[in-house]
Amino acid sequence: MHKTVVLDFDQSTGHIDNALTIELRQWQEAIRFGCSKSKLQQLTTLLEQRLPVRHGTVLIGSGDYHHISLLLIQRLKNYYSAEKPIQIVIFDNHPDNMRYLFGIHCGSWVSYVAQLPFVSHVHVLGITSNDIGLSHSWENRLKPLWQNKLTYWCMDVDISWTQKIGLQKAFRAFSSPTELVNAFVQAQRDSTQPLYISIDKDVLGKDVVQTNWDQGRMQLEDLLTVINALGQRVIGSDITGEVSQWQYASLLKRLLSAMDKQEPIPADTLVQWQAQHHIINQQLLAALSHHQATIS
Repeated sequence: MHKTVVLDFDQSTGHIDNALTIELRQWQEAIRFGCSKSKLQQLTTLLEQRLPVRHGTVLIGSGDYHHISLLLIQRLKNYYSAEKPIQIVIFDNHPDNMRYLFGIHCGSWVSYVAQLPFVSHVHVLGITSNDIGLSHSWENRLKPLWQNKLTYWCMDVDISWTQKIGLQKAFRAFSSPTELVNAFVQAQRDSTQPLYISIDKDVLGKDVVQTNWDQGRMQLEDLLTVINALGQRVIGSDITGEVSQWQYASLLKRLLSAMDKQEPIPADTLVQWQAQHHIINQQLLAALSHHQATIS
């Protein structure tokens, strides 16, 4: 069994038994929320030096760092190719496929993953955010959707606009998390391609865990159902969505992050929420480590 890895940008994850912790707090201002592609490349170089060749699930910290999943997936280029591809399964309340003019950020990384030659398809499961509604349609990067490289699996959003431009096959709408999960597992029934799973816990309902992003309505059992059904194909995974706070020195980041309307969290509430996340992480880690296959 390969070791769990904690990329410690923000001290939000807490103690994980037998995990390899990589101290990255000095990168918090530069990387959090978003960064230039050159800065991301610098971090890539650092992680190449510090991450073992083989490792278990990676805990990244706040959902503000979800773009780090791109770096972890890119490392798989040494094992997979266009002739031997993998699929990416992302649990997220947001598409993370939005336009961003200042490099790459936590809401724009999916389109980069879809461009990787060894990735055959990206699935984003659990979206309830209006980021995929008509009013935000122009912000979505449509190319991977047009190219049949990306599918949104969503609930509670009016996606009728997609029919007018022939994108309806890239948007799968469901009335409940159970219906969505069952349809996804069924769609994967005949596939043997390896899978990488990335989990942002804002996909979970507030009755399960609290984040400082707008949240979906999946239950932990929904995520475990997918992991248990497809686990023999999972060759890599990461977890993000921890709750933490940061006061940006960058004016641009302060302005952009303010648009997400994240409210300040009292210190005692933050501790309680992080404890909730720790319990969820332990259950996800147990399921992923039990099923995770070996890279081949």
